[in-house]
Parts: sequence; structure tokens; C-alpha cells
Amino acid sequence: MKLKATLLFIALGLSGFAQENLTYQKPSKSILDLADYQRAPSVSMDTKKEYMLLSYRNTYKTLDDLNQEELRLGGLRINPVTNISSTVTYITNLKLRKTQDKSEIQVSGLPTNPRISNLSWSPNDSKILFSNTINTGVELWVLDVASAKAKKLTEATVNANLGNPFSWFSDNETILVKMLPKNRVALLDAKKDLPTGPIISNADGSKSQNRTYPDMLKNKNDEINFENIITSELYKVNLNGTITLFKNADMYAGESFSPDGNYLMLTTIQKPFSYIVPLSRFPLKTVVYDKKGITVKTVNEVPLNEIMPKGFMAVRKGKRELAWRNDKPATLSYVVALDEGDQANKVAFRDEVFLWEAPFNAEAISLLKTPQRFSDIIWGNDAVAIVSDEWYDTRNTKTYLINPSDLKQKPIVISDRNSQDIYADPGAFETKKNQYNKYVLAIENGNAFRIGDGYTKDGQFPFIDKFNLKTLQSKRLYTSLYKDKKEDLLEIEDFKNGKVLVQIQSKSEYPNYYFRNIRQKNSLIPITAFKNPFESIKNVNKEVIKYKRKDGVELSGTLYLPAGYDKVKKEKLPLLIWAYPAEFKDKSSAGQSNQNPNEFTFPYYGSFVYWVTKGYVVLDDASFPIIGEGTTEPNDNFIPQLVDDAEAAINAVDALGYINKKKVAVGGHSYGAFMVANLLTHSNLFACGIARSGAYNRTLTPFGFQSEQRNYWEVPDVYNAISPFMNAEKMKTPMLLVHGEADNNPGTFTLQTERYFQALKGLGAPARMVILPKEAHSYVAKENILHLLWEQDQFLEKYLKN
Repeated sequence: MKLKATLLFIALGLSGFAQENLTYQKPSKSILDLADYQRAPSVSMDTKKEYMLLSYRNTYKTLDDLNQEELRLGGLRINPVTNISSTVTYITNLKLRKTQDKSEIQVSGLPTNPRISNLSWSPNDSKILFSNTINTGVELWVLDVASAKAKKLTEATVNANLGNPFSWFSDNETILVKMLPKNRVALLDAKKDLPTGPIISNADGSKSQNRTYPDMLKNKNDEINFENIITSELYKVNLNGTITLFKNADMYAGESFSPDGNYLMLTTIQKPFSYIVPLSRFPLKTVVYDKKGITVKTVNEVPLNEIMPKGFMAVRKGKRELAWRNDKPATLSYVVALDEGDQANKVAFRDEVFLWEAPFNAEAISLLKTPQRFSDIIWGNDAVAIVSDEWYDTRNTKTYLINPSDLKQKPIVISDRNSQDIYADPGAFETKKNQYNKYVLAIENGNAFRIGDGYTKDGQFPFIDKFNLKTLQSKRLYTSLYKDKKEDLLEIEDFKNGKVLVQIQSKSEYPNYYFRNIRQKNSLIPITAFKNPFESIKNVNKEVIKYKRKDGVELSGTLYLPAGYDKVKKEKLPLLIWAYPAEFKDKSSAGQSNQNPNEFTFPYYGSFVYWVTKGYVVLDDASFPIIGEGTTEPNDNFIPQLVDDAEAAINAVDALGYINKKKVAVGGHSYGAFMVANLLTHSNLFACGIARSGAYNRTLTPFGFQSEQRNYWEVPDVYNAISPFMNAEKMKTPMLLVHGEADNNPGTFTLQTERYFQALKGLGAPARMVILPKEAHSYVAKENILHLLWEQDQFLEKYLKN
């Protein structure tokens, strides 16, 4: 059924004291010209970078896309007719190109009006799998890279409700596919199928600190429907067209082949289900089979995980992080918490990592113990692996060099730093495919390699380092020295000859791909040539400004001035600030900047950049750090720091002579909306504000939010003090509240905006509320986005510019 293109506005301020029925509007031409554009294709390359796949998508979805049938169960949002996530943004066309050629090849044989997703290159890069969604379901297709021809492999019986529904066997000819069971029963209709009893939940006295998750199961009918939509049969589908049953119907949640292809690890969801946590915390059972489907070993069983200790470093008991070791034929690694998963327990080591070799007849062996919570491992070879651990409360992360074959060798710490100290980040280790087509640590002549973002106090200069695995010394191989462009170092393609895949952009040059030879000066070979779709703002003035908060903390933001702005005459213009608060444990890290003035100017609905075309000054991504040093938590001083951040930003732009300090507006989305409401409530710095999809009553998120680990009952004064809803009587500044009707983000339920607006309206505050039909936490429908831009434009014209 088509959705009538009418918005419901509950408005006060712009439109009197009643509901207002208004059809969709479009913003003024200067904004519409930027918003209504065609996006460039996404690029995916094969392992050797010989071919590139260009994927084309529409810039926006439509309201009709959002108005399809939808089930919200266990944290999922799926279309029960097509059996794929209702949030998918489909690819509408595919093209191929050899990287050394200039011309693109249109893929032939594609389905009519394709809706493509789940792209997957074969292990040898000769084929690309993809799904195509039609009105009745999901089909499996394959694209032959050499001929650029696509063909259909199955009818619309693929089950993609849990994400990517297929995996390649190592033979490059066979695919393991989740299919709808042949005897699948119809879903229950909640309106027609009457309940047989009440809904009952029990608390057994155990403490648990769970966030406010959306889209949970609510009753027995939901349980039945949930089991229905995630149950699949597993089939082996060959490229020659043969389809054979591999495993009978079950609730398959994960599939992973061993590197040598001889074993398959399958994880299934078990019962009982939960009404308070999402499916990722439902009971799980993991079994390893041989490639014929015969059971080898049950390697893990996880019970329902509703009870979790407090804190971001809390984990469940038992085996976790179960995965194949990429440099061995068939060895599993897993992690077990030594503190029972409770970060409050004081222990010498938090986690222990084990190795378990197939067919799992012998006991698993202990590889190492980590003093902090295990983070990840990069396998290299018999003698080399890189392990990382972390601890949130101290923001510490450590990286270790280990020898997996010699358990007597102690791990060697090769990096020990504050995870928020971006200036000290040594970079990420490079990987490459091995003989099993799995990514392992790239090692050449005893050296590993790291690519770093290269943030410094003087700007961003990405780098490549060679790291000697014996001496533990680093040598700089390349530093990007651009001052008028931004270069991202993506991947080292040839370690011996210095060939690197990079992406280069500037303020007005769209990001494009190149091959750079770091051993030859000025050796740069272009791969793509995407054009700038936003020509109308290519001449706006853009710079990163740095300034200080009154306590000395360094801050920054990206400042935009209208094209042609006279910096000599310095006309006083209105200022728009867009920001998002970030928590830190120390002032030094909080003062570091990751902004690059040479990043391509990409206007989108999530910023104020559009308004630079309408005579506004825009400070985008302004620093709003909230610092809690030592035992003090950031939220203990949230309000004063927030106000100080805002005051510093306004004063910095005012000192440049560009703005009228009485005409400043602030905007933010999600936690940024929470910021906006607090700034308008607790300061007189702003003429108005725009808050989108926020949470305003922290008693509705009582077990923590954002970076707050404490619950409401521990620090009720903190929760109440920073809740705009609790301080609504103080809010007298005009505010535009926007929210998606179907918000799917933990804590930011649409109810948050509705109740906050009701409080503001009842207390006489000048506010306007706009609920965007069918939208989730992020907005995707063209009709809604264009109308949002119109709403913001009208609001700013009335309360700021005039």
C-alpha cells in the first residue's frame, strides 16, 4: 500500500498551538541542487587489483521502500515477504573494469530492475556472488569476472534474514546457501491469532545491567515468528546448476570454513529466547563438521546471556571469540575470561587464549594470558603473531609480539599507549592472503609493515613503517606530505617493489583511487576519475581552526565561509555549529585533532554545510570534549564542560570577525541532540537549536548510556542533572525537534522526543516537533530528507537570520 505523502507535525512556535497537516516540501534551490545528486559508484577490487567492480546505488531510498512489510523481532528488522533485512540499501547496477584500462564494461545478464546485495568474491577472484531481491524473495546470482556476465543460480528461496546467506567452498565452484525450509509454515498474524495467556517474565535476584534495546521479542507469537524467519536448510549449490541438501533445517546463525576447507563450523541459535536482550545473546551451539556434513565435534555451547556484570569490559563466561587460526589448516582459537567476565574482580590476568587443533581429540592448549581484556589477534606464521588487549576505564591498549610455537617465550610488548592518543598511534599492521586465501600478517625478510593515519599537532601526514620483528625497530618508508590534498594509504600491493593503493582527495576534488610507488618520487597512476557532484560549493572557504577552552584544553572545528566572502570587510553573518560530544580521560587526548581541511566537502543531511550557500558561517564537527580524569567520570561535570566548549567555539569564530554573536544556532543528531537540548537549557549562547533523534530523559536509559557505565540508582543526581526533560522548565530558546517514527537505536526511542516536546509545550517553550514517517535512527527516504532540509531552512530563517 502506498504511504500518503503527508507528515504529522505537532507544532508550537512556527505554526500556532495545534497539529498541522502539511504535504512534503522541498528546500530552496541552492540546498536542493546539493541534496538532489547522483552518488558515485562504490569500488571493490580483487586480491591482485587486476579487476575492479563498480556498484551503483540510488542516492536515497523512497517512502515506498520504507513502507514495505516489516517484522521487528529479536533486534532484527526484516521484510517477511522477501526474507531479507528491511534496512538494506540495494545496488541497482554493476560494471567491471580492468584497473589498467580506462573503459568500464556493463555487466550483462543482470536481472530486470535489479536489487542487489551481499557481494562476495570467490577465493580465486574469478567469480562474484550476489543476491537479488524480487517481490517474492531473494535469489542467488553469480557474476563471471572475465566475461562480465551474470546468471541466476537459484529461485527466490534464499533466506537472508540473518545477513549474508552464502559462503564459498574452497573449490571455487560450490556455495553453501541458506534456503527457506520446504515445509515452512505461515507466519502468525498478531491481529488474528489470539493469545492463549498473559505475558510473564521473572527476575531471579541476579543483578544485570542491560541497555534499553529496541525491537525485542514481546510474546509467544513473536517467539514462534522469530524461529520461523531465522530457520533455514543448508544447501550446496554448484555453479553448474546442481543443488543438493547439505544440512536439515535449523536456526543457523554463523558458518565458517577452516582455512584448508576440510571442516565447517556451524553455529545455531538455541532456546530459550529472551524478551530483554537481542538474538546475539540468545543461547548458541557451535558444531564442527567435515566437508561432507558429518559431525566432528561440538566445540561450544553458550547459555542464554541475560545476566551481565556492570561495565564496558564485562564479558560472558565460557568460550568466546571462537575462530579458525588463519595460518593453520584447521586449528581453532578461543578466549576464556579469567575474572568470570566481571571487571570488578581483581585478577592478575583478565583473559586466556587457547588453541584447539582439529579433529579436537586432544585438549586445547593455552597460548597466552592477557593482563587486560583480549582485543584481537593477527596470525602470521609458526613463529609470529600479534595480540592486542585493552581496558576501557584507563583507555589503555597494548600490543604484543608472540611466538605461537614456543609457549615458554613471554609476550613482548611492542606498543603501550592511550587508545585515545591519536598522535601516538603507530598504525595498523598490514595483512596479505596466504595459501589458504586467508589474511595473515604480511612478513617480508623478517619485517612487518604498519600503515598509520598520521595525525599530528601540525596536521595529518599518513605513513608506512617497516617494523623489524627481531630488533623491534621501526623505519619510516613513506610519509604523505600533501598540504593541499588528503591522501589515504589503503593497502600495500607489492611489498618488495613499493606499490601501494591510495585514495586522494581535496576540498573540491572527489576522492579517487591511485597506485603509488613509494620508492619512486611522484610515481602516481590514476585508477578512477569520479567527478565532483557538488560544483556549486567548490569555491567556499574551508579551513580547520584551532582554539582553546578556558581551562586550556585545545579544541578545533572545520570552518566554512560562503563563496566570495570578503575577509577584509568581514560582514557579520549568522553562525551554525554542528557537533557531537566525546568523552575522554585526559586533557591531552581531548585536545588532539583528527580534522583535515583538505577532506572533500561532502554535504549531507547530517550536517549544516548546505547553509554555507545561504549566507551562513558554518563550524562543522566542532570539538566538544567531556573529560573525566582519574576517578572522576566525564558526566560528573557534563553541563559546565559542554557550555565551555560552546562558548570557546563561538568566541573563536567571533575573534576572526566573521559573525554576529547574537545570531548563533547549534545542531546535533542522537547524542548531539542531547547536547543541543542541554546547551539551550543551561546557557544563553544560542538564538535557537536543532535536535534530531535524541534522548532527553536519562531515567529511561537507567542502566547506562553512551559512555556512562554507572546506573541510575548509583548516581541519580548525575542522571537527573543532565536530563533536559528534568530541566524543561528552564528551556526558553526556540528548538526544532526531529525524530524518525521508527527509531531503532538503543535508548533513543521516538517516545523520548514526544514526551520532551509535550513537556516543553506544556511549560510554554517555543518548540516545533517533526516526526518523519517510517524513518529509523538515520534517515534514508528522499521525501523525508528533502523535507527535513526545508524544515531546518524555514526554522533558521525565522529564528536566526531574521
